Amino acid sequence: MSEKVKVKVNHLTKKFGDLLVLDDMSFDVMDGDLLCVVGPTGCGKTTFLNSLTKIYDITSGEILLDGQKVDTRKQNIAYIFQGDSTMPWLTVEENVGFGLKVKKVPEAKKKEQVEKYLDIVGLTKYRKYYPKQLSASMLQRVSIARAFATEPDLLLMDEPYGQLDIELRFKLEDELVKLWQMTKTTVLFITHNIEEAVYLGNKIMILTNKPTTVKTTIENTLPRPRDIAAPEFVRLRNEVTELIKWW
Repeated sequence: MSEKVKVKVNHLTKKFGDLLVLDDMSFDVMDGDLLCVVGPTGCGKTTFLNSLTKIYDITSGEILLDGQKVDTRKQNIAYIFQGDSTMPWLTVEENVGFGLKVKKVPEAKKKEQVEKYLDIVGLTKYRKYYPKQLSASMLQRVSIARAFATEPDLLLMDEPYGQLDIELRFKLEDELVKLWQMTKTTVLFITHNIEEAVYLGNKIMILTNKPTTVKTTIENTLPRPRDIAAPEFVRLRNEVTELIKWW
């Protein structure tokens, strides 16, 4: 991984009225990290992500991307949500090219990127289909292709595979790893699934119960492709499980 700090979070605090949700969080994300963020249910993982994207104004502290305060109008940040976020009135190829169109990427470059990522996620022959004609797995592939096609400085993923069955989830996790290795994009991946975090992340950040702060960050050096039945995988999964416990 790079030694360059991509995202620097300094004393991030978020309150809703008198309710303290994020409590003085400070950490760095290095350029090219695939950082999985886990924590107790309801600890504020999505609030944390929404603070990064400026959906929520933070109460105090700062978030820097490449040394600049986060500004989604100026910086290239992509976001993949849980569930389907495709636009039903656009075809697959139009959905994949949507972010590029918004950013006014020249038509030739846009076409090239759409072709490239349709091919990578295996949707080239479905390019003229509409979302209602696709399975849940294919819909998430469209969202993944759309996000990576913009070649974002930072990709945020909020439990994107939470509603899929195990077999589909593993297929899409492998696809994400392949894309991440190919593009070197910095990814923050929120999940409640500990096995998923150990399978995907080169680092795993564990959050505390509310009011939320960073408990610890673990380097995950398990070789890829990862075997969920391997003793070292099970050991790390159990270690993360113990760290998440708040009772």
